[in-house]
Amino acid sequence: MPREQKLLTALRRSNPLPVDRVGPEIKDRTAPGGTMHGVGLPLVTPFEKNGDVDYERLRDLVGWIEDRGVDFLVPCGSNSEAELMTAGERRRVVETVVDEASVPVLAGTGTPGLRETRQATAGAAEAGADAALVVTPFYYNHDQATLAAYYRELADAASIPVYLYFVPVYTDVRLEPDTVGELAEHGNIVGMKDSSGDIDAFVRTKNRVGEEFSLMVGSGGVVAQALSAGASGAVLALANVAPEGASAIFAAHEVGEHRRARERNADLLELNHAVTAEYGIPGLKWAMRERGAPAGHPRSPHREPDADAQEHLAALVDDLG
Repeated sequence: MPREQKLLTALRRSNPLPVDRVGPEIKDRTAPGGTMHGVGLPLVTPFEKNGDVDYERLRDLVGWIEDRGVDFLVPCGSNSEAELMTAGERRRVVETVVDEASVPVLAGTGTPGLRETRQATAGAAEAGADAALVVTPFYYNHDQATLAAYYRELADAASIPVYLYFVPVYTDVRLEPDTVGELAEHGNIVGMKDSSGDIDAFVRTKNRVGEEFSLMVGSGGVVAQALSAGASGAVLALANVAPEGASAIFAAHEVGEHRRARERNADLLELNHAVTAEYGIPGLKWAMRERGAPAGHPRSPHREPDADAQEHLAALVDDLG
């Protein structure tokens, strides 16, 4: 389906909450130059019990999420279990999501090495992704100058815009505010997902980039604070299980109801903690299935949550209504 037709389809979708409306019209969350705006999510990858990727269930999941109101999708992110997939599986996942989606697609393409990341980014571009989300190179230790050179070389060669991805809890790698400020001057580096949860560092980074740089928060516990600090949007694991609630935080912020945004964020703190820090991806997928989402199963070495975890998650999901 052509991208223009997909967008028209998306604009016709009915949303259970007024997450995109600031008046009678639904807003397009894609800013010029491939930047993202609003709420996206690192889309989980449904696996069968034997560990195979369930591509048909993935298609169903795209529709389930979109029907509940998000602005863009991020396949092959951290919560997609991308690091547990082969390069071929990752490419096919991106192709499947782009083919099915009616909203913009920010594809995760980062790996520890530049050559493989270049190949993955080129594949995402060929599939029709709108931009690439590229995690900091990890495993080996690199200084800030090396990280900056890596991103510049990638952005020079990429045919789609590049987003930096800063997630120290997984990589033990930091992107310092000064480094981000320098990289923001590159014409093809258009934004960053900051999953550090560090509001002080977030504000320091915001002060070093221009208004056109799309600085997004990736930590569900501090969404409202980050939006008040100048975030252009959010990419949240939480939005897999509670897309309506996550989008409602942004909607309240966008119309100036900042207290309401903080209250909405507070209402989701326990669920966010449970499906991220406490039970991780297995807990996230279990909670999604409890809501009726076609989330599939986690891939080994992940294991399904135990009975106590399931009881806790069920209570939190019930609170969503």
